[in-house]
Amino acid sequence: MKIGFIGLGIMGKPMAKNLLAAGHELVVRDNNADAVAELVAAGATTGENPRAVAAQVELVLTMLPNSPHVKEVVLGEGGVIEGAHEGLAYIDMSSIAPLVSREVSGALAATGVPMLDAPVSGGEPGAIAGTLSFMVGGPQELFDRYRDVLDIMGGSVVRVGEIGAGNIAKLANQAIVAINIAAVSEALVLSHKAGVDPEAVFQAIRGGLAGSNVMEAKAPMMLEHNFKPGFRINLHIKDLTNVLSTSSEVGVPLPLTAAVFQQMTALKAAGHELEDHSALLRNYERAANTQISRGGEQK
Repeated sequence: MKIGFIGLGIMGKPMAKNLLAAGHELVVRDNNADAVAELVAAGATTGENPRAVAAQVELVLTMLPNSPHVKEVVLGEGGVIEGAHEGLAYIDMSSIAPLVSREVSGALAATGVPMLDAPVSGGEPGAIAGTLSFMVGGPQELFDRYRDVLDIMGGSVVRVGEIGAGNIAKLANQAIVAINIAAVSEALVLSHKAGVDPEAVFQAIRGGLAGSNVMEAKAPMMLEHNFKPGFRINLHIKDLTNVLSTSSEVGVPLPLTAAVFQQMTALKAAGHELEDHSALLRNYERAANTQISRGGEQK
């Protein structure tokens, strides 16, 4: 299948490479010339703008930072909508506001282009391994038609409901992840400050009810103080902004999510916004006037 792929960032680039490896023909577009060159070296071709990409493919995929970027790429000058043609379909894999997904879908529908919103979870490791979790909203027929494409990039592909439902599910996911990271941070700092090796505590509790994918992925990073980004703090702030905005729109209080949002905002103000969201640990260490280490030795 000839597929357009727009957005070759930390997630999009390995996702696009997995599609190439599976035998699909890709036309790519990104503002990062080095990322485009890397995909061209792997066998892709390029489009001058999103319109040019859309005009020559059956399916356009986007993996972009936020709602304004999706609107610009799809509905802006030289956008996907200007390259609309019979048989074209669009899947947005970005994590954006559900109302924007519905707005973009409505505009495309007027030109005969159907859309799915299909945000992902799993970070850079999942993007590289092709084990991302897709949360999909949109028509069942369209989901069935392109399920195999998403399966190449994901280990779990679930249709949640109609357009926008995918991003609602992603918002729920991001709230749970944020709160879980905060809880793991609290527990490790508590263990350390009480004189018990936090790594031993992690090993002791990981197989019980407290165990989680978040703990498995983030506790080792915290123990090593390795905050190389798999998912950056500034992106999680963006997602939590969408969570809290949507919660306000539908009248659902989210006090725990709001508290973690404030902590991440404080980390951004302190210059840590490009670190992994596991760097939330820094707030708890600072508050307790300590730094966790293997062996439980006080620092």
